[in-house]
Amino acid sequence: MNMQTPNVVAPPAPNGLGEMRLPIVMMRDILLKTIFRKNLEMVSEISEAICLPGSVTQEIVDMARDQKLLEATGTLNANNGNEMGYQLTDAGRARALDALSQSEYFGAMPVPLEVYSEQVKRQSIRNIQVSREQLTNAMGHLVLPDSLLDHLGPAVSAGRSILMYGPPGNGKSSISNGIRDALGDKVYVPRAIEYSGQVITVYDPIVHNAIEQEVDDPTQLRRRKRFDSRYVMCERPTVVTGGELSLSMLDLVYNPTARTYQAPLQLKSTGGIFIVDDLGRQAEPPQALINRWIVPLEESKDILALQSGEKFEVPFDTLVIFSTNFHPNEIFDKAALRRIFFKIKIDGPDQENFLKIFALVARKKGMPLDEGALVHLLKVKYPTIDNIYANYQPVFLIDQMIAICEFEGIPYQMSPELIDRAWANMFVKEEEIIH
Repeated sequence: MNMQTPNVVAPPAPNGLGEMRLPIVMMRDILLKTIFRKNLEMVSEISEAICLPGSVTQEIVDMARDQKLLEATGTLNANNGNEMGYQLTDAGRARALDALSQSEYFGAMPVPLEVYSEQVKRQSIRNIQVSREQLTNAMGHLVLPDSLLDHLGPAVSAGRSILMYGPPGNGKSSISNGIRDALGDKVYVPRAIEYSGQVITVYDPIVHNAIEQEVDDPTQLRRRKRFDSRYVMCERPTVVTGGELSLSMLDLVYNPTARTYQAPLQLKSTGGIFIVDDLGRQAEPPQALINRWIVPLEESKDILALQSGEKFEVPFDTLVIFSTNFHPNEIFDKAALRRIFFKIKIDGPDQENFLKIFALVARKKGMPLDEGALVHLLKVKYPTIDNIYANYQPVFLIDQMIAICEFEGIPYQMSPELIDRAWANMFVKEEEIIH
């Protein structure tokens, strides 16, 4: 647990309809659609399905009864604590079908955008202070120079954009993942938010790692209701995109069949990290991608558009990490570079660190070190590539030698001959292929 990060304040559960700040008709229709789609009768079941406290659910049920859309079944259900059952009237069923034709959304009541924005401030990525120790622990599996942590620490604690650049195969992606692991605390992700009567689903089990809470045990149930259950308690999210990233993926996704919206990637990553890996490999030029991020990075807000063309602001509270094998001056103009707050070069290891990594990998994989093989590697092979070391090379070479040993049916070992065979697979000889 991140000891320097203040505990995130949980979103309080609403105490009554007056605190919901949602259109009354929308709440009533979501209730009717949920009852219809899930065939529910008890207020306790309905309450769990729409993620509202029982008292607030009862208020909406009573309103629907007054409008003759629900009726009491007149029977108390002994299996449910003698709760009164409810069912849709003919008018209620007609209204549910009509509402479903306008939007298929049912289930968890959405959180109004302005209410969600308040929660984003309470759990902002910019509230985090990461210590050198936390960063070192999260990067424990990597051999990194101290000077790199000197640059990374302030960048992560500032919660601002970071550009990592340098030759491929030196752990830029691993460092990004280490930053994610260093954060260590929890945030509350809304299942859905509401803006202008439209529902936008946010919680995504692929992106969000929920912290499971048991609901069978009544004591756990009470604990679960300590916060607004329209939210899911999750680890800080991490979205990783690579060469597949396109500008359209940063727009609201509209489902014309269900007539609902899904949040774009950067909104799903709120309170966490958005990693743009392999920048420069996308179909869109890097400059265009950065231009799309300029307002969010500078003003901590993003602008999205509904199908109608109406634009609206959403919070942008994400640590954006760009990672590229290109020199920044090759892919950005000066204005774009100025807007990326931290620029950190990730170089390959020097010979000393290369040997440390090599020894660590060998020990982990059960490969005994051999002095003659290492001397051959450093004195014969590396001069052919100007003694340029990369973090990926020890793993590659040792895995190659393991594969050869297994094929030959001999114990794991390294020798100059095995080094030569492994090296031949790491680099392809320059030659012309006759077609």
